[in-house]
Amino acid sequence: MNRRNFLKHSAMAATPAMAQYPQLHVEPVRMKAGFAEREITPKVDPAKIHDPLKVRAAVFDDGQRQAALVGVDALFVARPVVLAARRQIQERCGIPPEAVMVGASHSHSVERASDPAYADFLARQIADAVCQASVSRAAARCGVGSGFENQVAFNRRLRMKNGLTYTHPGQGNPDVVGFAGPTDPEVGVIGAWDEKGRLLGLIVNYACHATTSPPGISANWIYYMEKVVRGLDPSAVVVFLQGASGDVTQVNNLSPYARPSGDEYARFVGGRIGAEAAKALASIQPGILAPLAARSKVWRIPYRVPRPERVRRAEEIVKQAPPKGETTELRFARTLLNFVAQRAKEPNCEVEVQAIQVGPAVFISNPAELFCQFGLDLKAASPFRFTYPVELANGSVGYVPTEEALGEHGGGYETRLGVSRLEVTAGRQMVEAGLELARTMTPGPVPQPPPAELFRREPGNIGSQPWSFGNVPPEVS
Repeated sequence: MNRRNFLKHSAMAATPAMAQYPQLHVEPVRMKAGFAEREITPKVDPAKIHDPLKVRAAVFDDGQRQAALVGVDALFVARPVVLAARRQIQERCGIPPEAVMVGASHSHSVERASDPAYADFLARQIADAVCQASVSRAAARCGVGSGFENQVAFNRRLRMKNGLTYTHPGQGNPDVVGFAGPTDPEVGVIGAWDEKGRLLGLIVNYACHATTSPPGISANWIYYMEKVVRGLDPSAVVVFLQGASGDVTQVNNLSPYARPSGDEYARFVGGRIGAEAAKALASIQPGILAPLAARSKVWRIPYRVPRPERVRRAEEIVKQAPPKGETTELRFARTLLNFVAQRAKEPNCEVEVQAIQVGPAVFISNPAELFCQFGLDLKAASPFRFTYPVELANGSVGYVPTEEALGEHGGGYETRLGVSRLEVTAGRQMVEAGLELARTMTPGPVPQPPPAELFRREPGNIGSQPWSFGNVPPEVS
Protein backbone atom coordinates (compact mmCIF):
# COMPACT_ATOMS: atom_id res chain seq x y z
CA MET A 1 0.00 0.00 0.00
CA ASN A 2 1.43 3.38 -0.95
CA ARG A 3 1.04 6.60 1.01
CA ARG A 4 -1.61 8.07 -1.31
CA ASN A 5 -3.93 5.07 -0.97
CA PHE A 6 -3.25 4.86 2.74
CA LEU A 7 -4.28 8.45 3.32
CA LYS A 8 -7.70 7.79 1.77
CA HIS A 9 -8.48 5.37 4.59
CA SER A 10 -6.66 6.89 7.55
CA ALA A 11 -7.29 9.54 10.15
CA MET A 12 -4.60 11.67 8.55
CA ALA A 13 -6.98 12.46 5.70
CA ALA A 14 -9.41 14.22 8.02
CA THR A 15 -7.46 15.47 11.02
CA PRO A 16 -5.71 18.83 11.26
CA ALA A 17 -2.00 18.93 10.49
CA MET A 18 -1.26 20.83 13.69
CA ALA A 19 -1.20 18.92 16.97
CA GLN A 20 -4.27 19.31 19.15
CA TYR A 21 -3.45 19.63 22.84
CA PRO A 22 -5.97 17.85 25.09
CA GLN A 23 -6.14 20.60 27.72
CA LEU A 24 -7.13 23.34 25.24
CA HIS A 25 -10.61 22.04 24.45
CA VAL A 26 -12.68 21.07 27.48
CA GLU A 27 -15.87 19.01 27.22
CA PRO A 28 -17.84 16.89 29.69
CA VAL A 29 -16.02 13.61 30.29
CA ARG A 30 -18.13 10.47 30.12
CA MET A 31 -15.35 7.96 29.56
CA LYS A 32 -12.73 6.32 31.74
CA ALA A 33 -9.50 4.54 30.92
CA GLY A 34 -6.91 2.70 32.96
CA PHE A 35 -3.51 1.19 32.13
CA ALA A 36 -1.18 -1.14 33.98
CA GLU A 37 1.79 -3.43 33.37
CA ARG A 38 3.40 -6.40 35.09
CA GLU A 39 6.81 -7.98 34.53
CA ILE A 40 6.91 -11.58 33.27
CA THR A 41 10.66 -12.11 32.72
CA PRO A 42 11.56 -15.74 33.57
CA LYS A 43 13.94 -16.30 36.46
CA VAL A 44 17.26 -16.73 34.64
CA ASP A 45 20.81 -15.41 34.87
CA PRO A 46 20.45 -11.58 34.75
CA ALA A 47 23.33 -11.49 32.25
CA LYS A 48 21.00 -13.17 29.75
CA ILE A 49 18.38 -10.42 29.96
CA HIS A 50 18.51 -7.57 27.44
CA ASP A 51 15.31 -5.91 28.67
CA PRO A 52 12.36 -6.99 30.84
CA LEU A 53 9.37 -8.84 29.43
CA LYS A 54 5.98 -7.42 30.32
CA VAL A 55 2.23 -7.78 30.25
CA ARG A 56 0.61 -4.45 29.41
CA ALA A 57 -3.13 -3.85 29.75
CA ALA A 58 -5.60 -1.13 28.79
CA VAL A 59 -9.14 -1.02 30.16
CA PHE A 60 -11.77 1.30 28.68
CA ASP A 61 -15.10 2.18 30.31
CA ASP A 62 -17.91 4.03 28.51
CA GLY A 63 -20.17 4.15 31.57
CA GLN A 64 -22.03 1.03 30.49
CA ARG A 65 -19.33 -1.63 30.23
CA GLN A 66 -15.61 -2.28 30.36
CA ALA A 67 -13.32 -3.83 27.74
CA ALA A 68 -9.69 -4.89 28.13
CA LEU A 69 -6.92 -5.10 25.54
CA VAL A 70 -3.77 -6.91 26.66
CA GLY A 71 -0.35 -7.20 25.00
CA VAL A 72 2.11 -9.87 26.15
CA ASP A 73 5.84 -10.03 25.38
CA ALA A 74 5.78 -13.67 24.31
CA LEU A 75 6.23 -15.89 21.29
CA PHE A 76 2.61 -16.93 21.83
CA VAL A 77 0.14 -17.28 24.69
CA ALA A 78 -1.40 -20.75 24.99
CA ARG A 79 -5.17 -20.88 25.05
CA PRO A 80 -5.38 -22.50 28.52
CA VAL A 81 -3.41 -19.53 29.90
CA VAL A 82 -5.86 -17.08 28.32
CA LEU A 83 -8.90 -18.96 29.63
CA ALA A 84 -7.41 -19.11 33.13
CA ALA A 85 -6.61 -15.39 33.09
CA ARG A 86 -10.11 -14.53 31.88
CA ARG A 87 -11.69 -16.54 34.70
CA GLN A 88 -9.61 -14.67 37.26
CA ILE A 89 -10.43 -11.32 35.67
CA GLN A 90 -14.15 -11.99 35.68
CA GLU A 91 -14.07 -13.13 39.31
CA ARG A 92 -11.96 -10.21 40.51
CA CYS A 93 -13.18 -7.21 38.50
CA GLY A 94 -16.26 -8.36 36.62
CA ILE A 95 -15.07 -7.96 33.03
CA PRO A 96 -16.64 -10.80 31.00
CA PRO A 97 -14.36 -13.15 28.98
CA GLU A 98 -15.58 -11.93 25.58
CA ALA A 99 -14.45 -8.40 26.53
CA VAL A 100 -10.83 -9.42 27.26
CA MET A 101 -8.47 -9.76 24.30
CA VAL A 102 -4.97 -11.16 24.99
CA GLY A 103 -2.44 -10.87 22.17
CA ALA A 104 1.18 -12.06 21.99
CA SER A 105 3.83 -9.82 20.43
CA HIS A 106 5.48 -12.92 18.90
CA SER A 107 8.90 -11.93 20.16
CA HIS A 108 11.49 -14.49 19.10
CA SER A 109 13.82 -13.21 21.84
CA VAL A 110 12.13 -15.03 24.70
CA GLU A 111 12.64 -18.41 26.27
CA ARG A 112 9.84 -20.81 25.41
CA ALA A 113 8.62 -21.44 28.91
CA SER A 114 6.83 -24.81 28.87
CA ASP A 115 6.98 -25.05 32.65
CA PRO A 116 3.41 -25.34 34.03
CA ALA A 117 4.44 -23.11 36.94
CA TYR A 118 5.35 -20.33 34.49
CA ALA A 119 2.01 -20.77 32.70
CA ASP A 120 0.19 -20.28 36.01
CA PHE A 121 2.38 -17.26 36.79
CA LEU A 122 1.65 -15.75 33.36
CA ALA A 123 -2.11 -16.17 33.79
CA ARG A 124 -1.92 -14.43 37.20
CA GLN A 125 0.16 -11.57 35.82
CA ILE A 126 -2.28 -11.04 32.95
CA ALA A 127 -5.16 -10.96 35.43
CA ASP A 128 -3.24 -8.66 37.79
CA ALA A 129 -2.48 -6.19 35.00
CA VAL A 130 -6.09 -6.07 33.79
CA CYS A 131 -7.53 -5.75 37.28
CA GLN A 132 -5.05 -3.02 38.20
CA ALA A 133 -5.93 -1.16 35.00
CA SER A 134 -9.61 -1.52 35.89
CA VAL A 135 -9.11 -0.27 39.45
CA SER A 136 -7.00 2.68 38.29
CA ARG A 137 -9.32 3.80 35.49
CA ALA A 138 -10.00 7.51 35.61
CA ALA A 139 -11.85 10.12 33.62
CA ALA A 140 -10.11 10.26 30.26
CA ARG A 141 -10.26 11.81 26.85
CA CYS A 142 -9.33 9.32 24.16
CA GLY A 143 -8.52 9.54 20.48
CA VAL A 144 -7.77 7.26 17.54
CA GLY A 145 -5.49 7.73 14.56
CA SER A 146 -3.03 6.13 12.18
CA GLY A 147 0.56 6.56 11.14
CA PHE A 148 2.34 5.30 8.03
CA GLU A 149 5.58 3.30 8.20
CA ASN A 150 6.73 1.41 5.09
CA GLN A 151 10.50 1.28 5.60
CA VAL A 152 10.84 -1.45 8.23
CA ALA A 153 8.57 -4.34 7.19
CA PHE A 154 8.82 -6.54 4.10
CA ASN A 155 7.07 -9.64 2.86
CA ARG A 156 9.51 -12.49 3.34
CA ARG A 157 7.98 -14.69 0.63
CA LEU A 158 9.21 -14.12 -2.93
CA ARG A 159 8.21 -15.55 -6.27
CA MET A 160 10.90 -17.47 -8.12
CA LYS A 161 11.56 -18.13 -11.79
CA ASN A 162 10.70 -21.80 -11.30
CA GLY A 163 7.10 -20.83 -10.57
CA LEU A 164 7.20 -21.52 -6.84
CA THR A 165 7.41 -19.19 -3.84
CA TYR A 166 10.32 -19.28 -1.38
CA THR A 167 10.58 -17.91 2.13
CA HIS A 168 13.79 -15.87 2.46
CA PRO A 169 15.41 -16.91 -0.85
CA GLY A 170 18.50 -14.87 0.02
CA GLN A 171 19.69 -11.42 -0.92
CA GLY A 172 20.99 -11.19 -4.46
CA ASN A 173 19.39 -14.46 -5.61
CA PRO A 174 19.16 -14.04 -9.41
CA ASP A 175 16.10 -16.30 -9.60
CA VAL A 176 13.88 -13.94 -7.59
CA VAL A 177 11.02 -12.42 -9.58
CA GLY A 178 9.51 -10.25 -6.81
CA PHE A 179 7.57 -10.16 -3.58
CA ALA A 180 4.79 -12.74 -3.32
CA GLY A 181 2.63 -10.80 -0.89
CA PRO A 182 1.90 -7.36 0.57
CA THR A 183 2.79 -5.52 3.76
CA ASP A 184 0.57 -3.25 5.84
CA PRO A 185 2.16 0.15 6.64
CA GLU A 186 -0.57 1.35 9.02
CA VAL A 187 0.51 2.14 12.58
CA GLY A 188 -2.81 2.09 14.42
CA VAL A 189 -2.95 4.13 17.63
CA ILE A 190 -5.47 4.78 20.39
CA GLY A 191 -4.32 7.27 23.01
CA ALA A 192 -5.82 8.24 26.38
CA TRP A 193 -5.18 11.44 28.36
CA ASP A 194 -6.38 12.43 31.80
CA GLU A 195 -8.26 15.66 32.48
CA LYS A 196 -4.98 17.57 32.86
CA GLY A 197 -3.69 16.43 29.49
CA ARG A 198 -1.23 13.83 30.81
CA LEU A 199 -0.79 10.80 28.56
CA LEU A 200 -2.04 7.77 30.48
CA GLY A 201 -1.26 5.19 27.87
CA LEU A 202 -1.82 4.06 24.33
CA ILE A 203 -2.35 1.04 22.13
CA VAL A 204 -0.14 0.47 19.08
CA ASN A 205 -1.03 -1.99 16.31
CA TYR A 206 1.47 -2.85 13.56
CA ALA A 207 2.20 -5.88 11.38
CA CYS A 208 5.81 -7.10 11.57
CA HIS A 209 7.39 -10.24 13.04
CA ALA A 210 9.39 -9.52 16.20
CA THR A 211 12.50 -11.23 14.82
CA THR A 212 15.18 -8.53 15.01
CA SER A 213 16.86 -10.63 17.73
CA PRO A 214 18.82 -8.33 20.04
CA PRO A 215 21.16 -10.32 22.29
CA GLY A 216 19.51 -12.00 25.25
CA ILE A 217 15.93 -12.23 26.45
CA SER A 218 14.03 -9.25 25.08
CA ALA A 219 10.68 -7.85 24.02
CA ASN A 220 12.49 -7.43 20.69
CA TRP A 221 11.88 -4.24 18.69
CA ILE A 222 8.79 -3.55 20.81
CA TYR A 223 11.16 -2.54 23.62
CA TYR A 224 12.64 0.27 21.53
CA MET A 225 9.23 1.30 20.23
CA GLU A 226 8.11 1.71 23.84
CA LYS A 227 11.22 3.77 24.69
CA VAL A 228 10.53 6.21 21.86
CA VAL A 229 6.86 6.67 22.73
CA ARG A 230 7.68 7.11 26.40
CA GLY A 231 9.66 10.17 25.42
CA LEU A 232 6.25 11.86 25.47
CA ASP A 233 5.58 10.70 29.03
CA PRO A 234 7.86 8.25 30.89
CA SER A 235 4.95 6.78 32.84
CA ALA A 236 2.72 6.05 29.84
CA VAL A 237 1.88 2.36 29.34
CA VAL A 238 2.37 1.24 25.74
CA VAL A 239 0.21 -1.77 24.84
CA PHE A 240 1.40 -3.44 21.64
CA LEU A 241 -0.90 -5.70 19.62
CA GLN A 242 0.66 -7.56 16.70
CA GLY A 243 -1.00 -7.14 13.29
CA ALA A 244 -1.45 -9.79 10.58
CA SER A 245 2.23 -10.52 9.95
CA GLY A 246 2.56 -14.25 9.34
CA ASP A 247 4.57 -13.55 6.18
CA VAL A 248 6.05 -10.16 7.11
CA THR A 249 9.40 -9.47 8.83
CA GLN A 250 12.01 -6.72 8.99
CA VAL A 251 14.20 -8.53 6.41
CA ASN A 252 14.24 -7.03 2.91
CA ASN A 253 15.39 -9.87 0.67
CA LEU A 254 15.79 -7.44 -2.23
CA SER A 255 18.14 -5.10 -0.37
CA PRO A 256 21.72 -4.95 -1.67
CA TYR A 257 23.08 -3.99 1.76
CA ALA A 258 24.34 -6.15 4.62
CA ARG A 259 21.92 -6.63 7.48
CA PRO A 260 22.66 -4.79 10.72
CA SER A 261 23.27 -6.53 14.03
CA GLY A 262 20.31 -7.67 16.08
CA ASP A 263 20.35 -4.70 18.41
CA GLU A 264 20.78 -2.25 15.54
CA TYR A 265 17.88 -3.90 13.76
CA ALA A 266 15.71 -3.68 16.87
CA ARG A 267 16.52 0.01 17.37
CA PHE A 268 15.79 0.78 13.73
CA VAL A 269 12.45 -1.03 13.54
CA GLY A 270 11.22 -0.05 16.99
CA GLY A 271 12.48 3.50 16.66
CA ARG A 272 10.66 4.18 13.42
CA ILE A 273 7.41 2.56 14.52
CA GLY A 274 7.58 4.39 17.84
CA ALA A 275 8.20 7.71 16.10
CA GLU A 276 5.25 7.14 13.80
CA ALA A 277 3.03 6.27 16.77
CA ALA A 278 4.14 9.51 18.46
CA LYS A 279 3.33 11.47 15.29
CA ALA A 280 -0.11 9.89 15.17
CA LEU A 281 -0.70 10.87 18.80
CA ALA A 282 0.18 14.47 17.97
CA SER A 283 -2.50 14.51 15.25
CA ILE A 284 -5.23 12.89 17.33
CA GLN A 285 -8.14 14.95 18.60
CA PRO A 286 -9.00 13.59 22.07
CA GLY A 287 -12.62 13.17 23.05
CA ILE A 288 -15.07 10.37 23.67
CA LEU A 289 -14.57 6.97 22.04
CA ALA A 290 -17.93 5.33 22.50
CA PRO A 291 -19.65 2.96 22.50
CA LEU A 292 -17.73 -0.06 23.71
CA ALA A 293 -18.81 -3.49 22.53
CA ALA A 294 -17.37 -7.00 22.51
CA ARG A 295 -18.26 -10.12 20.55
CA SER A 296 -16.63 -13.53 20.26
CA LYS A 297 -17.09 -16.59 18.08
CA VAL A 298 -15.62 -19.98 18.97
CA TRP A 299 -15.74 -22.96 16.62
CA ARG A 300 -13.58 -25.85 15.46
CA ILE A 301 -11.58 -26.03 12.24
CA PRO A 302 -10.37 -29.43 10.98
CA TYR A 303 -6.68 -30.15 10.59
CA ARG A 304 -5.33 -30.98 7.14
CA VAL A 305 -4.77 -34.67 6.43
CA PRO A 306 -1.17 -35.69 5.61
CA ARG A 307 -0.64 -38.18 2.80
CA PRO A 308 0.31 -41.68 4.10
CA GLU A 309 3.43 -41.78 1.94
CA ARG A 310 4.49 -38.40 3.34
CA VAL A 311 4.19 -39.75 6.89
CA ARG A 312 6.14 -42.91 6.01
CA ARG A 313 8.91 -40.83 4.50
CA ALA A 314 9.09 -38.68 7.63
CA GLU A 315 9.39 -41.78 9.78
CA GLU A 316 12.27 -43.03 7.62
CA ILE A 317 14.08 -39.69 7.89
CA VAL A 318 13.79 -39.69 11.69
CA LYS A 319 15.02 -43.31 11.94
CA GLN A 320 18.05 -42.50 9.75
CA ALA A 321 18.83 -39.28 11.63
CA PRO A 322 22.52 -38.71 12.36
CA PRO A 323 23.50 -38.79 16.05
CA LYS A 324 24.48 -35.13 15.97
CA GLY A 325 23.14 -32.13 14.14
CA GLU A 326 19.73 -31.42 12.63
CA THR A 327 19.08 -30.88 8.94
CA THR A 328 16.14 -28.94 7.56
CA GLU A 329 14.68 -32.21 6.25
CA LEU A 330 14.95 -33.81 9.69
CA ARG A 331 13.37 -30.85 11.43
CA PHE A 332 10.40 -30.84 9.04
CA ALA A 333 10.03 -34.61 9.48
CA ARG A 334 9.88 -34.33 13.26
CA THR A 335 7.44 -31.44 13.03
CA LEU A 336 5.17 -33.50 10.78
CA LEU A 337 5.24 -36.53 13.05
CA ASN A 338 4.43 -34.37 16.08
CA PHE A 339 1.48 -33.02 14.14
CA VAL A 340 0.34 -36.54 13.21
CA ALA A 341 0.39 -37.51 16.90
CA GLN A 342 -1.54 -34.37 17.81
CA ARG A 343 -4.12 -35.00 15.08
CA ALA A 344 -4.61 -38.57 16.28
CA LYS A 345 -5.75 -37.20 19.65
CA GLU A 346 -7.90 -34.44 18.19
CA PRO A 347 -8.86 -34.13 14.49
CA ASN A 348 -9.74 -30.45 14.72
CA CYS A 349 -8.75 -27.31 16.56
CA GLU A 350 -10.69 -24.83 18.68
CA VAL A 351 -10.47 -21.33 17.22
CA GLU A 352 -11.68 -18.03 18.68
CA VAL A 353 -12.18 -14.86 16.68
CA GLN A 354 -13.05 -11.80 18.72
CA ALA A 355 -14.05 -8.20 18.02
CA ILE A 356 -13.69 -5.42 20.58
CA GLN A 357 -15.05 -2.01 19.64
CA VAL A 358 -13.70 1.22 21.07
CA GLY A 359 -15.89 3.90 19.50
CA PRO A 360 -14.90 4.31 15.83
CA ALA A 361 -12.24 1.58 16.08
CA VAL A 362 -12.50 -2.19 16.18
CA PHE A 363 -9.85 -4.76 17.08
CA ILE A 364 -10.46 -8.08 15.34
CA SER A 365 -8.43 -10.98 16.68
CA ASN A 366 -7.33 -14.37 15.40
CA PRO A 367 -5.16 -17.05 17.05
CA ALA A 368 -2.92 -17.60 14.00
CA GLU A 369 0.23 -16.32 12.41
CA LEU A 370 -2.08 -14.87 9.80
CA PHE A 371 -0.84 -13.80 6.37
CA CYS A 372 -0.85 -10.05 5.84
CA GLN A 373 -3.28 -10.19 2.92
CA PHE A 374 -5.99 -11.40 5.27
CA GLY A 375 -5.44 -8.37 7.49
CA LEU A 376 -5.79 -6.06 4.52
CA ASP A 377 -8.95 -7.90 3.47
CA LEU A 378 -10.39 -7.31 6.93
CA LYS A 379 -9.66 -3.60 6.72
CA ALA A 380 -11.11 -3.28 3.22
CA ALA A 381 -14.43 -4.95 4.08
CA SER A 382 -14.90 -3.71 7.65
CA PRO A 383 -17.66 -1.21 8.43
CA PHE A 384 -15.19 0.55 10.77
CA ARG A 385 -12.95 3.35 9.59
CA PHE A 386 -10.27 2.11 12.00
CA THR A 387 -9.90 -1.68 11.85
CA TYR A 388 -6.96 -3.26 13.62
CA PRO A 389 -6.28 -6.99 13.09
CA VAL A 390 -4.64 -8.70 16.08
CA GLU A 391 -2.91 -12.01 15.45
CA LEU A 392 -1.81 -14.69 17.93
CA ALA A 393 -4.59 -13.57 20.26
CA ASN A 394 -6.37 -15.84 22.74
CA GLY A 395 -4.36 -18.88 21.67
CA SER A 396 -1.99 -20.15 18.98
CA VAL A 397 -2.82 -22.41 16.01
CA GLY A 398 0.28 -21.96 13.82
CA TYR A 399 0.65 -20.36 10.41
CA VAL A 400 -2.48 -19.70 8.38
CA PRO A 401 -1.48 -18.94 4.77
CA THR A 402 -3.72 -17.75 1.97
CA GLU A 403 -5.28 -20.27 -0.40
CA GLU A 404 -2.91 -19.00 -3.11
CA ALA A 405 0.14 -19.74 -0.95
CA LEU A 406 -1.04 -23.34 -0.58
CA GLY A 407 -1.72 -23.62 -4.30
CA GLU A 408 0.29 -24.54 -7.38
CA HIS A 409 2.61 -21.52 -7.27
CA GLY A 410 2.86 -21.29 -3.50
CA GLY A 411 5.27 -22.93 -1.12
CA GLY A 412 7.75 -21.77 1.48
CA TYR A 413 8.29 -22.42 5.17
CA GLU A 414 4.87 -21.17 6.30
CA THR A 415 3.01 -23.72 4.15
CA ARG A 416 4.74 -26.88 5.40
CA LEU A 417 2.33 -29.33 7.00
CA GLY A 418 2.98 -29.32 10.72
CA VAL A 419 4.10 -25.69 10.71
CA SER A 420 0.74 -24.89 9.13
CA ARG A 421 -1.93 -27.30 10.31
CA LEU A 422 -5.46 -26.08 9.65
CA GLU A 423 -7.46 -26.77 6.51
CA VAL A 424 -6.84 -24.55 3.49
CA THR A 425 -9.89 -22.33 4.03
CA ALA A 426 -9.02 -21.49 7.66
CA GLY A 427 -7.84 -17.94 6.99
CA ARG A 428 -10.91 -17.07 4.98
CA GLN A 429 -13.10 -18.49 7.76
CA MET A 430 -11.35 -16.25 10.31
CA VAL A 431 -11.76 -13.15 8.15
CA GLU A 432 -15.46 -13.81 7.57
CA ALA A 433 -16.03 -14.52 11.27
CA GLY A 434 -14.34 -11.25 12.22
CA LEU A 435 -16.37 -9.28 9.71
CA GLU A 436 -19.56 -10.98 10.88
CA LEU A 437 -18.86 -9.81 14.43
CA ALA A 438 -17.88 -6.28 13.38
CA ARG A 439 -21.05 -5.90 11.31
CA THR A 440 -23.17 -6.38 14.42
CA MET A 441 -21.63 -3.19 15.82
CA THR A 442 -22.25 0.46 14.98
CA PRO A 443 -19.08 2.57 14.71
CA GLY A 444 -18.97 5.56 17.03
CA PRO A 445 -18.00 9.08 15.91
CA VAL A 446 -14.40 10.20 15.59
CA PRO A 447 -13.71 13.13 17.95
CA GLN A 448 -13.26 16.38 16.03
CA PRO A 449 -11.69 19.73 17.02
CA PRO A 450 -14.13 22.57 17.84
CA PRO A 451 -15.11 24.51 14.69
CA ALA A 452 -13.58 27.88 13.89
CA GLU A 453 -15.84 30.84 14.66
CA LEU A 454 -16.61 31.44 10.99
CA PHE A 455 -18.16 27.98 10.68
CA ARG A 456 -20.25 27.98 13.84
CA ARG A 457 -23.96 27.70 13.15
CA GLU A 458 -25.31 30.14 15.73
CA PRO A 459 -27.96 32.91 15.42
CA GLY A 460 -26.35 36.25 14.68
CA ASN A 461 -22.88 34.80 14.11
CA ILE A 462 -21.05 36.83 11.46
CA GLY A 463 -17.87 34.76 11.51
CA SER A 464 -14.39 35.53 12.69
CA GLN A 465 -12.94 38.97 12.03
CA PRO A 466 -9.70 39.62 10.10
CA TRP A 467 -6.46 40.02 12.00
CA SER A 468 -5.93 43.75 12.40
CA PHE A 469 -2.26 43.44 11.48
CA GLY A 470 -3.14 41.53 8.33
CA ASN A 471 -6.05 43.39 6.67
CA VAL A 472 -3.86 46.20 5.32
CA PRO A 473 -2.95 47.20 1.73
CA PRO A 474 0.59 46.79 0.34
CA GLU A 475 3.07 49.52 1.21
CA VAL A 476 6.04 50.11 -1.12
CA SER A 477 7.21 53.51 0.09
